[in-house]
Amino acid sequence: MKFPLGFLTISLATLFLSGCGQNKLSEAQKGGQETLLAELQEISDSNRTQSSSAPGGNQWPEAKVPTEIPTLEEIAVLTDAPSVPPPIIRAEPAKVVVNLEVTEVVKEIAEGVKYTFWTFGGSVPGKFIRVRQGDYVEFHLANHPDSKMPHNIDLHAVTGPGGGAASSFTAPGHESVFSFTAMNPGLYVYHCATAPVGMHIANGMYGLILVEPEGGLPPVDKEYYVMQGDFYTKGKYGQAGLQPFSMEKAIAENPDYVLFNGSVGALAGDNAITADLGETVRLFVGNGGPNLVSSFHVIGEIFDTLYSEGGSTANHNVQTTLVPAGGAAIAEFKTETAGTFILVDHSIFRAFNKGALGMLKVGGEENKLVYSGKIDDRIYLPEGGTIQTIPQESSLAPAAANKAERIVAGKIVYTRVCMACHQASGEGIPMAFPPLAKSDYLNADATRAIGTVIHGMVGKVTVNGNEFNSIMPQLGLSDEQIANALTYVYNSWENNGTEVTPAMVDAARKKGPPPTAAPANAAPAPAPAPAVPAPAVPAPAVPAPK
Repeated sequence: MKFPLGFLTISLATLFLSGCGQNKLSEAQKGGQETLLAELQEISDSNRTQSSSAPGGNQWPEAKVPTEIPTLEEIAVLTDAPSVPPPIIRAEPAKVVVNLEVTEVVKEIAEGVKYTFWTFGGSVPGKFIRVRQGDYVEFHLANHPDSKMPHNIDLHAVTGPGGGAASSFTAPGHESVFSFTAMNPGLYVYHCATAPVGMHIANGMYGLILVEPEGGLPPVDKEYYVMQGDFYTKGKYGQAGLQPFSMEKAIAENPDYVLFNGSVGALAGDNAITADLGETVRLFVGNGGPNLVSSFHVIGEIFDTLYSEGGSTANHNVQTTLVPAGGAAIAEFKTETAGTFILVDHSIFRAFNKGALGMLKVGGEENKLVYSGKIDDRIYLPEGGTIQTIPQESSLAPAAANKAERIVAGKIVYTRVCMACHQASGEGIPMAFPPLAKSDYLNADATRAIGTVIHGMVGKVTVNGNEFNSIMPQLGLSDEQIANALTYVYNSWENNGTEVTPAMVDAARKKGPPPTAAPANAAPAPAPAPAVPAPAVPAPAVPAPK
């Protein structure tokens, strides 16, 4: 542990004077000694306070509970990655109004591959938000009328239940408003927390909010916004076309893409971030997940200063830092030579095979004393590539033998997969998810209900006289699971008592999707198609763990 020179000087002087106190001294000498000790203690306390509160010091100011709303007011500047809003230069807190709109957009996730992203502000990651410690933030979350899903926001910078999620559940075409005081300085993740939470995050609903400490961060030459996320598509990496989201792969935590800033090449080639020789670069690094922990590394650089997990404690001379899902870090380094430096997740297959790769291009002359370049060429032996497996038997649970067993098994499936959206009593959620209880559409056509659960549905549907316009995702359930779940629903909540069998599901699956059916992540159909609501994955605004 390192101690400042002033601290050591004061400590030694205090020790010396305390020792002198053991000798016989006159009353005047003792009084002088006590006065000097008190002055030294005052100096020590002052130095400690200045060290803990100085911008860029090892500790930032502690959280402060607000007592009033600031009188100064401003509109927050929001930016798309990799850009960052300018540093905050005001010396006092303000009321900061944040206007953020949720949109569901189709964009390229890789060359020739499209994906329906759910976004905060039209891009992945969401807008970068920059405020100051003590700011009173008035947050306006709007959900575009064309959205198919309700959304909300959980900001990890918020002190309060759900991080704002419970106050911001917003149906398409609506706007929610809530407020909070940015009490703790640091770099924080925000994300959607509408169920199914994992699906919303996996579709790109995350971003970063920086709460600058009082006095701001130390000045640097360049600041950039980099955020990692893992994506799960029905097709393999690089398979062309519009790819829907795969819940099966997401639950298995087996992503096809691991990306910086939402797409392959978002920070490479012409999109690379830049700096000049001798400049200091600050990277605000986040990880939206939803599943993977990032091993963030810049090949050919060492982080001079690292605020791990986005907190106030500074570490130095760091090669690689772990950024957890739902976490962040601030990395700073000075460029000592020119060239291209590669940003990677050092879980290295993610970088070179799944897309987690970016570039920092540093202009200027190469310093051969810092790095010589290639001076020798030798051969090394690679490791083998044999894939080894361990034989192991598996077994499946027996199928339901009758209607009663099917209802019992179906309740388990419904509770696990469908209840979050359609609720325990099948009442659904107004303007979001249609009811299954006493459902006229459900009871009118069991074959149509089976097809909806198998293939999913996008578009408008009228149930019990109320119109719903949302998404029924493909659930990836087996014939047995679909038969059991629908049998449970049909035999609950005053529905008509139909028994759905695996043979009925198999027949519907072989028949294929109806012309109006569409997968959950497909672009909206040109005309609304009637469909039956069935047990779905999405759910109400249940705040996710902060």
